[in-house]
Amino acid sequence: MKTTGDQQLVRRINRSVVLRLLRQHSGLSRAQLAQHSGLTKSTVSLLVRELMEEGWVSEQGVSAAKGLGRPSTPLQIDGHTRGLIGVEVAVEALRVVGVSLLGKVLSVLEEPLNSPAPEAVCQQAAHLVARVHAELVQRGVQLAGIGVGLPGAFDEATGVLRFAPNLGWRNVDFVSQITQALACADVPSVAVHVQNEADTAALSEYEFLPSDARDSLIFVTCGAGVGAGIVLNDRLFTGTQGMAGEIGHSILQIDGPRCSCGRQGCAETFFGARALAQLPDPAQGGRYLGVVLQNLWTTFNPSVLVVGGPSCERYPAIVPVAQDSLQSYAASCGMAPPTVRPAHYGLLASAVGAAALVLHHELRPMHPRSSTSTVITSSCS
Repeated sequence: MKTTGDQQLVRRINRSVVLRLLRQHSGLSRAQLAQHSGLTKSTVSLLVRELMEEGWVSEQGVSAAKGLGRPSTPLQIDGHTRGLIGVEVAVEALRVVGVSLLGKVLSVLEEPLNSPAPEAVCQQAAHLVARVHAELVQRGVQLAGIGVGLPGAFDEATGVLRFAPNLGWRNVDFVSQITQALACADVPSVAVHVQNEADTAALSEYEFLPSDARDSLIFVTCGAGVGAGIVLNDRLFTGTQGMAGEIGHSILQIDGPRCSCGRQGCAETFFGARALAQLPDPAQGGRYLGVVLQNLWTTFNPSVLVVGGPSCERYPAIVPVAQDSLQSYAASCGMAPPTVRPAHYGLLASAVGAAALVLHHELRPMHPRSSTSTVITSSCS
């Protein structure tokens, strides 16, 4: 006899199947969903009813008759009823966005960091989240979840931010601090997901944009630090302790310039924001970025490489220089490089992707959910 836990997992899996089908093929009817999914018509009807009641799915306005009999009603992901909130903790600022389930940005708030201390950052972020949530409520949008992107290595298994050298953070119990701060700011009790900010940036492209990613995409974010968000086989690749993608601390030169992490010759020292500001022609930092793109290409063989972040906004010429550098390496070995494109959401990529992190987990119920917690009632001093 199946346990309640087994039944709940099966229901979550079936929900995700329906949602993923509608994301890929908007306008499918209940009968078509049953046909494509292999689920029974009664199961699909129950799931659709549940998803409509929760605001994930809605019916399109016009019914499409299929011969004789009852017309079939096209279904779609609801872009109006449910919303997501994404938070980016950057080195010098906080960005908080409200986003629809379809990736439309509904609200944006940005503030300089008042203090780099973890507790102060969590409190400031929570107040911004509360303000964005209030704007969503005014629009009639119900909050489905909150995602947070951090500028360092986040360990999903423990909820600890292991290493964020540009903030001076080491081994910060971030999940417990942010959930308590959110509770104190009277944010509703919803799922909270946390991940590295480059990983969340990758999800802004992977989850919300029609693309040729084909289950693999790497987002390189260039700012005070340099990182990579890696999606492989339809999953974020984060490594054992969240250290995957810390390409800013890969070594480009033995005994090179000293990095904020303590090593010498890190990529960050060649095209991090501080390094670019000291170059006579910042665009030349794109040559080093091109080297890193080449190494990511040969290591992971992604379909798409996306480049974004504050440095790309400030010095847009570094991207074509990096593209030319990658093309040169590709020509030398007689192979076609992957597509390289700028970030669609610009400086909001990590925050929008943090919102997409909520959706990423919802659509993958077998994914480890250890980075998820709920906002709980706590005492506030």
